[in-house]
Amino acid sequence: MSSDVTEALEEPENLSYEELEEDDSVSPTDLSELLKEGTKESHDRAENTQFVKDFLKGRIKRELFKLGTVALYFTYSALEEEMERNKDQPAFTPLYFPLELHRQEALAKDLEYFYGEDWREKIQCSEATQRYVERIQHVGQHEPELLVAHAYTRYMGDLSGGQVLKKVAQRALRLPSTGEGIQFYVFENISNPQQFKQFYRARLNALDLDKGTKERIVGEANKAFEFNMQVFEELDKIGALLTEEAQEGSLPVHDGKGDLHKCPYYAAKLAGTEGSSCPCHLALALLKLPTIQLVLAACVAVAAGVAAWYVM
Repeated sequence: MSSDVTEALEEPENLSYEELEEDDSVSPTDLSELLKEGTKESHDRAENTQFVKDFLKGRIKRELFKLGTVALYFTYSALEEEMERNKDQPAFTPLYFPLELHRQEALAKDLEYFYGEDWREKIQCSEATQRYVERIQHVGQHEPELLVAHAYTRYMGDLSGGQVLKKVAQRALRLPSTGEGIQFYVFENISNPQQFKQFYRARLNALDLDKGTKERIVGEANKAFEFNMQVFEELDKIGALLTEEAQEGSLPVHDGKGDLHKCPYYAAKLAGTEGSSCPCHLALALLKLPTIQLVLAACVAVAAGVAAWYVM
């Protein structure tokens, strides 16, 4: 954990992790509570998308997982660029924890594992992802106080369900036990995710924001959910082109029992965001994937139809 976080927790005027655990004086007007209550409906809709449900049951295809990782890379690259730009803004500085939270470097490692050293030349940003990226950039450059909504939605979700999805992906895709391909889920500088989330929420609640600004942040968080759902839908449609043979390790890893919905949206968005971009490039991009060349050859009519809508 970085010295900034450690020092903040050691200062008497700041809450420690232990004090946060015992503190039940949460107010309905606290930003963290407003976000929790104000995004419930969006959360429920997102966690019930087909992509999320399939992922949690281990029904994830390797090529689709790779595209999801690509989408995450573009999303987090935009988010962390805008966070860096606004790290000195009073409305965002208390939430700036690059060593603990930033994901771009981890995602780059995952992409190198899946695509090779020249991965940058092999990936493209999807239409749904591009819309998400453009919104983050607009917020960072014109309404930086709303950047809080995107940071909270992404990172708190990552910490909530990351370990669940890490295990699902590792087993379903038969990834190495040494962690290659799933570095996105590893927060090396956070020893206790639950305590860090409490600390982060306390920082959220301490921001000096008026009622109107808090309402705008909640509205922006709902937009973030919507962008993620659009990406899920895009991936679902792309996945419809892939046969089970293209999965390269289709193993059901959850029997449907137990706590399947332990924040599935937050968990699955880690791996399942985004897909590609540019209308007439779907067929070209899919043809570059060896595992589905035969699929496209057999289903050329379907691929041609979908190519009118999607971008790879």
